[in-house]
Amino acid sequence: MRVVVFGNSGAGKSTHARALSVQHGLAHLDLDAIVWEPGKIAVPRAPQAVHDSLDAFLAANMRWVVEGCYGELVERAARSCTELVFLNPGLAACLAHNRRRPWEPHKYASPQQQDSMLDALQAWVAAYYTREDDWSYRAHRRLFELHAGCKTEYTALPSAEPA
Repeated sequence: MRVVVFGNSGAGKSTHARALSVQHGLAHLDLDAIVWEPGKIAVPRAPQAVHDSLDAFLAANMRWVVEGCYGELVERAARSCTELVFLNPGLAACLAHNRRRPWEPHKYASPQQQDSMLDALQAWVAAYYTREDDWSYRAHRRLFELHAGCKTEYTALPSAEPA
C-alpha cells in the first residue's frame, strides 16, 4: 500500500494520513517536513534537496503514506502510489479546521508563534479556489483527473478510521 493524500490546508490530510499509517503500518511523510528549512518559518529548502528527500523516503519504504498540498511533490510521489486521495471538503471546512488545529511543534516553536500565523494561513487557504499555483485547487484537480491509477476524492472529511 502506497498512498498519497493531498488537498488544501485544513482539509484533513494529516489526520487521515496518520490514521492510515497506524491502521496499516505505513511509513508516514508529511511533506511540510521536507519542504521547509528546519526551525524556520516559511523558509523553503532548495528544490533539489526537497526532491532528494522525497525520493529517499519513497526508496527506503515499501509501504507508505505521503501527505501534503505541494502539487509538484504530490505528482512526483503519485508516480509510485497505489492510491491517490484528494481531500476536498470545501472552504468552510478547511477554514474551521485550521482554527481548531492543535499546536504543531514540528513547525512552530510555540503555540503563540503558530497562532500569529493563523490570519496569513487563513487568507492563503481562502484563495485556494482562485489561485493558479501548483498548490491550488486548479492544480490539484488536474492531478486528480490525470491520475490513471486508483483514486478517491472526499468532499467531506473522511472518518478517523479509513477503510
